[in-house]
Amino acid sequence: MKKFILVALSGIAFAAFGQKKPKTAAKDPNTWVALTAGNWDAPGANAEFTTHDGRPALRVLPKQGQVILKNTTFSNGTIEFDYIPVDRFASFYFRYKDGKENELFYFRTHRANDTTGIEAVQYSPMIDGVNLWDLLPQYQGKANFTNKTWNHVKLIASGYQLRVFVNDMQQPTMEVPRMEGNVTEGTLAFEGEGIVSNLVIKPGQTEGLPAYEGTDPVANDPRYLRKWQVTEPAVLPKNVDFSMDYAPKAETMWETIWAERRGMMNLTRKFGMSKERRIVWMKVNINSKTDQKKKIAMGFSDDVWVFLNGRYLYVDKNTFASPIMKEPAGRCSIENASFVIPFKAGKNELTVALANDFYGWALIARLEDLDGIAVE
Repeated sequence: MKKFILVALSGIAFAAFGQKKPKTAAKDPNTWVALTAGNWDAPGANAEFTTHDGRPALRVLPKQGQVILKNTTFSNGTIEFDYIPVDRFASFYFRYKDGKENELFYFRTHRANDTTGIEAVQYSPMIDGVNLWDLLPQYQGKANFTNKTWNHVKLIASGYQLRVFVNDMQQPTMEVPRMEGNVTEGTLAFEGEGIVSNLVIKPGQTEGLPAYEGTDPVANDPRYLRKWQVTEPAVLPKNVDFSMDYAPKAETMWETIWAERRGMMNLTRKFGMSKERRIVWMKVNINSKTDQKKKIAMGFSDDVWVFLNGRYLYVDKNTFASPIMKEPAGRCSIENASFVIPFKAGKNELTVALANDFYGWALIARLEDLDGIAVE
């Protein structure tokens, strides 16, 4: 009897091991995004969900506002889509927290079919609702695209870094060593007339792109003035370009501000958006061993009044799309201007009044050398 039970159990065991396990379908790590009305928020009634060239498509209409993907959080990975950008600033948002805080990549479609246009595409962060495109000329570039037929777009976001491909999937159209937004995750959105199809999200697939911040090309350049004292902003009346009535008083409070990448003092990040024209005052002390003259290069957005030891030294404007705008094309850059500072022996106070009424607000300053100079 015992022998019979043992044989029977052995047969059951062999039968169990002999059975093949059912195959399970491999889980697709990609998320194909449905281009249907229930999946998107279009508060401006600026979206149609349709077909185009026989494929499901999202048509973003020429109305104000973003078309926002619902119930999605994207941080790091790859995003791909086919795109016909029509609007002059056809825009794609990612890590989209809201309309004020996000990362942005867009097409300037007047450069469609122009492979030499240096400003055909742009990366920019949105900070407190301000698009900082005019502070980041290094993050615009050429691209081979059309505004009449499909283009394939691929973005890889990994920590601080971004890599973008347009049509050519072997050669990046743009590489951003440090994204400048205040956000690390969020959803996706589109804005400006255009057509979207085949939108796919690949979470975590960064294709070896490092997450750490890339090199700052001026990080080891000691000539940049990286530490300033700054006042709180003051609103300028519409009929006042500049007035010493807004100059600091004895009781004015000053706060230390440090430069970001490329030596930039980013006042938009510190003070946020304003619909009114504002001015701040900034100062730095520079000690000189002798009476001497030094050239300083300065980038500014938008208007500057420079003083040395309380006396006027330099006045200028970088007003976009006006004859007075500075190279490169009204963007804030160390290339904007240069002038000579006549230092006296001993302590010198360099003061800058900086006004802003158009997009980003910033200052960059670099001395020609530090021979006989010590910056406090």
